[in-house]
Amino acid sequence: MPRPRKSRRVCDYPRTEGFRPAGDSQRQDPVILTVDGYETIRLIDREGLSQEQCAERMGVARTTVQLIYAEARKQLADVLVEGRPLVIRGGEYRLCDGCVPDCGQSDCYKYRYHHLLEKPKGETIMRIAVTYEDGEIFQHFGHTAQFKVYDVQDGKIVSSEVVDTNGSGHGALAGVLTALNVDALICGGIGGGAQMALAAAGIQLYGGVSGSADEAAQALAEGNLAYNPNVKCSHHGEHHHGEGHHCGEHGCGSHNCGQH
Repeated sequence: MPRPRKSRRVCDYPRTEGFRPAGDSQRQDPVILTVDGYETIRLIDREGLSQEQCAERMGVARTTVQLIYAEARKQLADVLVEGRPLVIRGGEYRLCDGCVPDCGQSDCYKYRYHHLLEKPKGETIMRIAVTYEDGEIFQHFGHTAQFKVYDVQDGKIVSSEVVDTNGSGHGALAGVLTALNVDALICGGIGGGAQMALAAAGIQLYGGVSGSADEAAQALAEGNLAYNPNVKCSHHGEHHHGEGHHCGEHGCGSHNCGQH
C-alpha cells in the first residue's frame, strides 16, 4: 500500500479566495491554486524564506515543498499569460496549532485563538457562532469581520468570545468555523455556496436572523430561535428578515431542529 500523504501545515487561510482578470474571462476555466500551494508562495516569495525553511515551517520534507512550489508557480504563470481566473481552495493541509514559535505572523489565527480549538468534551457542550458587529448580528456572512463564539451547556451560555476573521472571504469563513469546532451558525444573509460549505462541514445554519447577538444565541440555546430556513443573500443590502421559523415548532425543541 502507498504511504499516506502528510498534511502540510499552513499558518492561516488566504484572505482572498481568488482573482479574475479584467475583461471578458467568463469562458475561461479557472486555475485552482491549493491552500498549501498558496502557502509556499507566501513563505518563499513574500516572506523570503528558503525552501528548506519553508519545509520546516510547513512540517514536510524539502522535496515536497519543491514540488508544491513549482506547481504553484506554474499555475500563477498560467493565470498571467493566459488571462485565466484564479481560485484558491482545497489541497492537503492543516492549520497550524498555534504552537510554532517562529510562525512569523503576528496575526496568526490559530495562535491567537489556540484556547478555542479544543472544545470541552461531552455531548452537552454546543458551540454557536454568530456573525457579529457592535453587539448585533451582522447581516452579510461573507463580509463579517468578527464572529462571537458561545459555548452552551444544558441550555445556558457558559462562555463567549469575539473572534476576528482576518478579512477571510466566504469559503474561508466556513473553514474558520470548522477549525473552531463550531456546531451552529446564526447569521443574517448568506449565499448558496457558503451554505453548501457549512453543510459539508456539518455546521447547522440558522439564517435570516437580526437583532442582538447575545439574545439570539441564548434563544438557540433554549430552542426558541426564530430564523428563516430558506434564507438567501442577494448582495444588494437587504436585511433578509423573511418569515421566521421557531426552533420550538413541529415539536422538535432541540438544537438540531433546523433539519426539516
